[in-house]
Amino acid sequence: MSRVKKGTNALKSRKNTLKMVKGYRFGRSTKEREAQEAIFHAGAYAFAHRRDKKGEMRRLWNIRLNAELNKQGFSYSKFIGALKKKNIALNRKMLSELAADKPDIFKKILAQANS
Repeated sequence: MSRVKKGTNALKSRKNTLKMVKGYRFGRSTKEREAQEAIFHAGAYAFAHRRDKKGEMRRLWNIRLNAELNKQGFSYSKFIGALKKKNIALNRKMLSELAADKPDIFKKILAQANS
């Protein structure tokens, strides 16, 4: 059986690994072992923080909604309760976008929930 040297493949995998960690600090951007470790950690953090990002967006919607409601002299919890009693089925994402981008429509919804 002929002898196979892995020079080409090793260089290719090293180059790809180091390309992934471009911009990292210290040895993590230049040393293959440290770079590999950094890639593993980065992947784990990316997986976990995709979930966190969704929660952060939900909190942002609530904050935006509450800010607009405070301007109108309404509390967040009373507004959500009023919407549920009136069977107005708008989620918090849509309500926050309306509050930020189309305040006149949001005021109509607020009046409808308040009546």
